[in-house]
Amino acid sequence: MQLKKKLSARMRLKYVPPYAGAGDMPEPDMYVFTSAGQRISAHSKILASASPALESIIEKNQSTERKITISGVPFDAVHIFLQFMYFAKFSNEQMEKYGMHLLALSHVYSVQQLKQLARLCDAPDLYLKCMRFLTNNYKAVEETEAWKFLQDHDPHLELQILQYIDETELRRKRTRRHRREQSLYMQLSEAMDCLEHICSEGCTSVGPCEMDPNKHKGPCSKFSTCQGIQLLIKHFGACKKRANGGCSRCTRMWQLFKLHSSICDEPDECRVPLCRQFKLKAQQDGRGNDARWRLLVKKVASARAISSLSLAMRKRVDEPPDHVASSLGEEI
Repeated sequence: MQLKKKLSARMRLKYVPPYAGAGDMPEPDMYVFTSAGQRISAHSKILASASPALESIIEKNQSTERKITISGVPFDAVHIFLQFMYFAKFSNEQMEKYGMHLLALSHVYSVQQLKQLARLCDAPDLYLKCMRFLTNNYKAVEETEAWKFLQDHDPHLELQILQYIDETELRRKRTRRHRREQSLYMQLSEAMDCLEHICSEGCTSVGPCEMDPNKHKGPCSKFSTCQGIQLLIKHFGACKKRANGGCSRCTRMWQLFKLHSSICDEPDECRVPLCRQFKLKAQQDGRGNDARWRLLVKKVASARAISSLSLAMRKRVDEPPDHVASSLGEEI
């Protein structure tokens, strides 16, 4: 007999009393059951006034023991959901932990006040936070009971979430592509600066014809691409396949010369080889022949301008103001 009592006590559903702070309310007249077999006492009139969906369920269930089941979400999420229908509030900690479940329940049971709160919440916005969580963890979420519950009860919300995930992935792809393109334009911009540096000042063993070959023996510290462009220039000067276009490295050097000429504002004074010739040829050919090339020139010129501005700003931040520098000089 004692064993039977113990077993029956273990199998008995866990009972959760009414909410603290509910005031002088009448006795609860119904139960809400959860997936874990727990039950929460509640007042049918309060649930019906907060949720049209629950009102419909309650009206259909006129038995002596009214009960509804909310499955697919944790017990605590159900408890907080019902608490919101009583007091129209919940804590930040509860929102952080069960925001996704509360949003799903608000859609399924048409609790409009909770829906609006999910979209208008500022710390941070619950709706966007849930969407981002679903986007970043979709494979794991797809296997949960909560997602299956949502699919069965609110296909419109499921479609809305899937559309958000698809749009987010498209934005990420565009962002990655834009970053790759910007990185390429910045590399070409640096290559243009490096080419001018080599042809005007000379670097290591490559430079203008009047450069002393005994100077500049150390590695270049100005540009990361300097060594590679020097090797390309040396190869270009000695290659025998250059004239008929049979060398890919020489073709790359021709393109760098042409790109520099398209950006250069002073071709008559420029020290970079073939700058003036390419400029004249471009004027003779007209501007309507190669739209892709013009776009590339525009993007590289823009990247170069941004690089110059950022360099000037860094110098301005690093250098002390004139009055500070003068006062330091006086102290020294």
